[in-house]
Amino acid sequence: MTQPSFATHEVFNQSPPFEDVDLFAVDRPLVDAVRANGGAAAERQLSEFGKHWGSAAMADRGRLANENTPKLRTFDSKGNRRDQVEFHPAYHELMAHSAHAGVHNSTWTADGKPAGDAAEVIRAARFYMASQVETGHLCPITMTRASVAALALQPDLLARVMPVLSTKSYDPAFAPWWEKRGMTLGMGMTEKQGGTDVRANMTRAVRDGDAYRITGHKWFMSAPMCDAFLVLAQAEAGLTCFFMPRFAPDGSVNAIQFQRLKDKLGNRSNASSEVEFVGAYAEAVGEEGKGIRTIIQMVQLTRQDCAIASVGLMRSGLAHALHHARHRSVFQKHLADQPLMLAVLSDMALHVEASTALVMRLCRAFDRTPHDAAEAAYMRLLTPAIKYWTCKSAPPFLYEAMECLGGNGYVEDGILARHYRESPVNAIWEGSGNVMCLDVLRALSREAEAAMAVLQALAAETKGLPGAGEAVAFIGKTFRRADGERVARLAVEKLALLAAAAALNGVSPRHADLFAATRLATNHASMYGAVDLDSGDERALLKRALP
Repeated sequence: MTQPSFATHEVFNQSPPFEDVDLFAVDRPLVDAVRANGGAAAERQLSEFGKHWGSAAMADRGRLANENTPKLRTFDSKGNRRDQVEFHPAYHELMAHSAHAGVHNSTWTADGKPAGDAAEVIRAARFYMASQVETGHLCPITMTRASVAALALQPDLLARVMPVLSTKSYDPAFAPWWEKRGMTLGMGMTEKQGGTDVRANMTRAVRDGDAYRITGHKWFMSAPMCDAFLVLAQAEAGLTCFFMPRFAPDGSVNAIQFQRLKDKLGNRSNASSEVEFVGAYAEAVGEEGKGIRTIIQMVQLTRQDCAIASVGLMRSGLAHALHHARHRSVFQKHLADQPLMLAVLSDMALHVEASTALVMRLCRAFDRTPHDAAEAAYMRLLTPAIKYWTCKSAPPFLYEAMECLGGNGYVEDGILARHYRESPVNAIWEGSGNVMCLDVLRALSREAEAAMAVLQALAAETKGLPGAGEAVAFIGKTFRRADGERVARLAVEKLALLAAAAALNGVSPRHADLFAATRLATNHASMYGAVDLDSGDERALLKRALP
């Protein structure tokens, strides 16, 4: 007698994996923002990058690098100090692919000068796409790229380093940097007692001939297997920036002793360490006592990348949510066709489109800063404001994206849980929210005339958009208040929203109008989808977000 068949595990009404896609071509807002900011000539190369990073193989590398976290090997079996961090091969592969594409150095010439043209915009597009796949490895990529800005204040050192740093090779060997095919740089600023207040640093630097010996600690030093680090320490003339290699000039391992790796909420593929310096060899970068002025050249660029990565994470969350909703059926309709879900997804798409336009506009300012005073003022005033808004937007946005997938979004089998854990770090590192607001106030006080010119330019670029005039008036009034610091968060957020509307107006005027109407003319609801957009606009936004 034939037994009845009970097929209890037939899989249906599930979305296929979102992989083997061109992360550039399927992202119309990115394509248009790159084009609007001078990067149109690189579209073919960006599409090639998008296909590669959108592949199933790269997605798997990202998963493996996060599931197999770094391990600190402090000593060898005989008791000798090793101070090495071991990574899964997938991490090294991610690093190699980013380096091969020049994500760590393409904004510089071989001698360490700004590359010009649209180098920042084009590189940002690659960084934005890579962040959708695996963000942790981008920490050393970011710091390596940004370090050149600080090293430029020490031309002799820059000339020695650039021949190795400017290659498109990744070399994970534990060896002196001058013997390697390529190199990476990290950064050590914060200490236990000071955190953001680096002037409270206690690490000491004592001159030793032409170099220095550094003794002290760092509470956070990311990417400890980099070939060298820029660190802050107190020299005779005050807080100074130093170049500290893993190996001393005689080829011996430098006295950099890692105490432990941080057990972080996210960013798990990347190692972050606590470290002791026990008379470690270092060279000064810039003048003694001018350490903050030196390191801030690097920090401006790392803040830029925090913003780009946050928008990339949100873009990935939107793409996965929309892809799922188009394949999942509920109540006899695809989820994406249900009115409430359509409202949620389109509101999210509008946020990502404006954010993408904004960070690409910021990168255009970085490209033009060396020869355009107005763009330099835009960069100085808006970098902290844009980092503040984009980075703080990411965690709630990614929660909403997870909810669009229901339980499937909450489990670690998919990428959204990892994105959600990853998202808070960009708002915390390189200056938390309050620090960003204080930096905006500092820019206003130090360069009041230039800052007001930026605000006037934003007013002209948003003229006629709903609520823009009122936003300009509010920002100007609030920043002039005697108690401006107390209300700085409100004004900085409004400034970022105004800048986003202006940037989007240069890419998609219709959507700039929608963004202004829902963000400037009225306070945006705390939940996505609590807006009243025309159904035609909703579908147009989603078609641009993902064909």
